[in-house]
Amino acid sequence: MIPARYASILFGLILSGLMSCMVSGIATLRATGLGDGVFLLWMGAWMTSWAIAFPAVLVVAPLTRRLVARLVREG
Repeated sequence: MIPARYASILFGLILSGLMSCMVSGIATLRATGLGDGVFLLWMGAWMTSWAIAFPAVLVVAPLTRRLVARLVREG
C-alpha cells in the first residue's frame, strides 16, 4: 500500500490521467475522425497531455481548494 502522505499526489496522478485521456480522445476523434491509426494517435496525444496535466494539477489543486474555501459558506 501507498502511505497516506502521498494521497494528494496519487489523487492528482489518477485525476489528470483520466481527464487527459478523455479530453485527448475527444480532441483526436474530432480532428482525425474514426479511422485507421486513430488509436495510436490518441495514445500519443494522451501521453503528451498527461505529462502536462499531472504537474499542472499538482500546482493548481491547492489554489483551487483555497478559492473554493473562500466561495463556500459553512453550515
